[in-house]
Amino acid sequence: MSEIRRSYLIRLVLRCVILLCCVGLLLFRPEQFSVLERGEFFSRFSLLHLLWGVWLADMILQIFPIRNKLPLGSMKLFANRFRPIREKINYQALHDHVVTTTKAAYQVMLLWCALLLVIGVLYWLGVLTKPMVFLCSVIFYVCDLICVLIWCPFRLILKNRCCTTCRIFNWDHLMMFSPLLFIGGFYALSLAGTAILAWLVWELCVMMYPERFWDKSNLALQCSECTDRLCTQYCQKLRR
Repeated sequence: MSEIRRSYLIRLVLRCVILLCCVGLLLFRPEQFSVLERGEFFSRFSLLHLLWGVWLADMILQIFPIRNKLPLGSMKLFANRFRPIREKINYQALHDHVVTTTKAAYQVMLLWCALLLVIGVLYWLGVLTKPMVFLCSVIFYVCDLICVLIWCPFRLILKNRCCTTCRIFNWDHLMMFSPLLFIGGFYALSLAGTAILAWLVWELCVMMYPERFWDKSNLALQCSECTDRLCTQYCQKLRR
């Protein structure tokens, strides 16, 4: 098992613990969620402030090309992770690849918007409260690593080989925190706004440096060069 996969498994366990803690707070210490109200972020300390700090730090690591042990799938937008192939790049094939994967990516976006619409309608009807909408984001926080480590439903649309080559790898925070847009207030909007910024950086890099996102132009993305070993296909091969 690679070091990154091991660390992701630990993160998955920790995220499940965080989800359970948030459910416990909702049941037994609901006042902790007052931080979600407008003007309450700076008025008192809540345990949710700690989670806010962790989430914000995660997104900052995606925006800046910091040399760290984050997986290549998340960092491939930066020049320091790009290893050009030795042969001449076929730019027509690269263009076709970008068009195909972007169309698939925005099919995923439409499906996600439909899910957000359901959450939004339930919130506006009073079925979901602000803490419940917040819990939706925490659930997505857990599901993010389930997609990486166990099974990803988006691969049915994207047809990507693995997370390393995934067109939407850094859409994770946008998907996690988009429900918070319904809540408003500094806590929610600061997270959602930073998530949108991280998504914009990713999408701009796809348009400006598409060769970094294709395994036929970026040698680092090829299976033979993989060191992350996050994908389930690799793990299945190990078990044979």
